[in-house]
Amino acid sequence: MIYFKASWAALGAALLVVSCGGGDGDALGTQNTNPARGELMQTPPPRITSMSAADFTAKLQASMSGLGLLQLAGTPVCGVDVQYMKYGTVGGVNEATNASGALMVPTGSAPQCSGARPIVLYAHGTNITKRYNLADFVDNTNPAYSEGQLLAALYAAQGYILVAPNYAGFDSSPLSYHPYLNADQQSKDMMDALSAAKKALPVLLSPTSASAKLFITGYSQGGHVAMATHRAMQAAGMPVTASAPMSGPYALAAYTDAIFYGSVPAGSTLFAPLLVNSYQKAYGNLYTAASDFYEATYATGIESLVPGIYDFTTVVTNGKLPQLTLFNSTPPTPAFAAITPPTGTGTPPGATDPLFAAGFGTANLIRNTVRLGYLQDAAANPDGVLPAFTTGATAANPQNPIRLAAKRNDLRGWTPAAPVLLCAGSGDPTIFYSLNTQVMAALWGPQVSAQLVTVLDVDSPTTGPNDPFAAAKAGFAAAKADTANAAGVNAVAAVTAAYHGGLVPPYCNAAARGFFSQF
Repeated sequence: MIYFKASWAALGAALLVVSCGGGDGDALGTQNTNPARGELMQTPPPRITSMSAADFTAKLQASMSGLGLLQLAGTPVCGVDVQYMKYGTVGGVNEATNASGALMVPTGSAPQCSGARPIVLYAHGTNITKRYNLADFVDNTNPAYSEGQLLAALYAAQGYILVAPNYAGFDSSPLSYHPYLNADQQSKDMMDALSAAKKALPVLLSPTSASAKLFITGYSQGGHVAMATHRAMQAAGMPVTASAPMSGPYALAAYTDAIFYGSVPAGSTLFAPLLVNSYQKAYGNLYTAASDFYEATYATGIESLVPGIYDFTTVVTNGKLPQLTLFNSTPPTPAFAAITPPTGTGTPPGATDPLFAAGFGTANLIRNTVRLGYLQDAAANPDGVLPAFTTGATAANPQNPIRLAAKRNDLRGWTPAAPVLLCAGSGDPTIFYSLNTQVMAALWGPQVSAQLVTVLDVDSPTTGPNDPFAAAKAGFAAAKADTANAAGVNAVAAVTAAYHGGLVPPYCNAAARGFFSQF
């Protein structure tokens, strides 16, 4: 669930910020301070950046990071206009609120840049900094800056209209929390952004029209959001051309069980407050007071901590959250000693995996009483994937409120009617491939056999000269090798640290665009 961070490190200032005929951000247009769902707050939404294809190309060619993105995305065929869009949506208990996002539109005279264009609806990965704004192409300290550049290069500059919400609770949204991994709310947010974007297209400074083709994609948290959105649109009878969820926690209940069983991925201490706060706001039953759930060192103020002013580094350096220690290293009862931390998962066989062991200590975030209640319920009401694969389904009758919330937002139990690409890396130490991508592939076995669902492990060898994803696999392998070589004796740690947030996302995104091009 880590946020996107490009493996070329600084897609930042050297990339592109060019305003050709800009200054449109000051135009007020028609204001709507109380928008209904899917309605614009400002019509037309202000244009923040306008780039020609030549301007964009020149900027990419001016830096090593830009050259890396150019190699991945291809030479821009279209110019790109970036609009800052604000729209009405709802929060986790269906309360009225608003959110913002980016609307990127291709421009230019090339055939794929004009006329009715297909839409890519994109869901971003986890971030904890409130000012995350994918439309901000001016401030290179904006935490969404690099991801915004990638989306512009990969999609808009190649002829797709790109709609990318920042999500409720981020940027200018007045919602006091973020409904993190709330499948119902986040799919509504995505559909509301899409509705607002369609209303904006004909009234832009350079009016544009959309074709009937709609593609949905997203990475990490956004992978979950993308799949939830495809599911919701299918249920509502809204056409989806194809989707490409990437590295998402789809089997959320099984994944959460794995973490409480002791397979603690790095970043868990940062994701936990987002998730717990989201479900506490939505369902109201995870705890009576924050100090019931979190250790006293961290409980005060944690409900309003994220998203907030801190980033992934400063939230730790300011002592607001522990860096790694999610659980106490003292077993909640002797019966759970073998999974505190788990033994038998490391190398050599039977050893403790040091990655998971780092999630245990004495300065822990979550109280032992919380973990005990969770584990007792998991033992009494097991998931169909853990501790052993049985049905593959969610637990039939969980009683623990955290497990109930996770089950409610788990994405097992539906079948897509439109083509789906599931892209991830099998060595992912953050969103476990076997518990998410592989589980969905198993449950959708008939659809995989019928080639309605395609499964791509970018961390796998090419299957031959006709492998449609050979370029993505080769690019990933080269980036992984470069990361290892640059780290020397720390190669394994460097690859582990970069894998989910830096190595996989560019190549899965490139594969998603290639997949969409078939349609």
